Amino acid sequence: MKKTIIILSAVVLMAGITNITFAQSTVTGTTAGAKIIVPLTLTQTSVLHMGTMSVLAATPGTCILSTTNTRTTTGGVQLSTMAPLSTNAAYHVVGEPLYDYAIVLPATIIVTAGGGETMTINTLVARPVSKAVDGLIGSLSGTGTDDFSVGGTLHVSAAQVAGAYAGTFDVTVNYN
Repeated sequence: MKKTIIILSAVVLMAGITNITFAQSTVTGTTAGAKIIVPLTLTQTSVLHMGTMSVLAATPGTCILSTTNTRTTTGGVQLSTMAPLSTNAAYHVVGEPLYDYAIVLPATIIVTAGGGETMTINTLVARPVSKAVDGLIGSLSGTGTDDFSVGGTLHVSAAQVAGAYAGTFDVTVNYN
């Protein structure tokens, strides 16, 4: 009897294992894919220039260049209409039609004159044509293009040394 129970238990156990084996299911022909989009290209079409100005000997200030090329000042900075005039940095973006892109601007730009004198430009902001407002997100058109301008704030020390100041900076665009 004990032998019969052991054999019966073994049969039940084998039946359970067999059922588990038949419980699996397979799907064949599952699809996988990927989409490659056009890489973004960025071309500079205009340089960032804050224009011509002077500063009072005892009062520092700023020159703020908006993304629509309007200059305002604070403190002792006085604007001039003499050349060179102000210009926004401007860029042309090409990529996948109807995709959004992000604009990455530096926190600070250092501009230097011949004798090592420096000024900083910060609070950089962009204005994508596709959005018509200041911001760091643009949208590529149905043909995959957009443009944006960049402005910022130049900090001028009291009695800043006269000269032509220049520097470089990087601008990056990424799909958003």
